[in-house]
Amino acid sequence: MNDETSGRRTPIRTRYRNRGCGCGGGGFIFVLTVGILLSLFNVGIGIGLSARIPFTQSNLTVAGAVGAKSKAVAALPSYTDGRLGGNQNLFNNSTTMTIGPAEGAALVILGRQDDAPAIDLHLDIR
Repeated sequence: MNDETSGRRTPIRTRYRNRGCGCGGGGFIFVLTVGILLSLFNVGIGIGLSARIPFTQSNLTVAGAVGAKSKAVAALPSYTDGRLGGNQNLFNNSTTMTIGPAEGAALVILGRQDDAPAIDLHLDIR
């Protein structure tokens, strides 16, 4: 029997859901609002989390910073210095966004980080 003759339609299934603009749009709005507000006061806020991978010399680090251009990258943990946009680790996912006087940076690093402690929660306001 043909679907057109029976009056029933078969539902069309899609693999992906409509999720709007995703994380990229959220990061833009965050840097636009919070970053510009912090840049008015010449402040940068950074947060980071690092944990040692058992039985290795490697750490997994997730860190982010937002604020004035001169302060945002400086607010990242000290053991991430020189690794923003670098390629010296097994995995390095770095993202930066600059909007006017504000900057936002985020990074995920998996690899050897000499100065990183076994477990660390870093919060810095500069």
